[in-house]
Amino acid sequence: MAMPKKGSRLITVDGAVFRWRVRDKPTYCQGNGWTPLRFAVERAGDPGGGLVVSLPCARPDNWLGERAIAIRPVLVAGCVRRALAEGWNPERPGSPLPLTVAEDELAALLGEPPQYLVPFL
Repeated sequence: MAMPKKGSRLITVDGAVFRWRVRDKPTYCQGNGWTPLRFAVERAGDPGGGLVVSLPCARPDNWLGERAIAIRPVLVAGCVRRALAEGWNPERPGSPLPLTVAEDELAALLGEPPQYLVPFL
C-alpha cells in the first residue's frame, strides 16, 4: 500500500528517491512510552515493499516525559543504507521489512552521538 504524500518527506539516498513519514499522533502505547518511535520508508516513484524502522527511544510527544530523539534526514538515510545492505529490495512488493535499531547503533547511523530530548526539564 502506498504511503500518503501528505505528511511525508522526500529524501535521496545514493541516487534513489524515497518517501518517509512518522505517524501524526502517537498510539496509546507510544504515548505511554511502551512501544518505540517508528517511521516508515518506501520508494517515491514506484512503491513496492516498505521499511518500518523502530528506534530505541520514545516519541518526542510522549505523555510521560520519556527520553526521545528527533528523526533527522541523516538518520533516515543511514537506516535506508543499512536496510539495503541487509537485503531490503524496495522495488519488490510485499510486506514491509522491520528494521530495529539498537542503542549502540545510533551513533554510527547519525555520524555523531545522538542528542536526546527529555521533555519537561
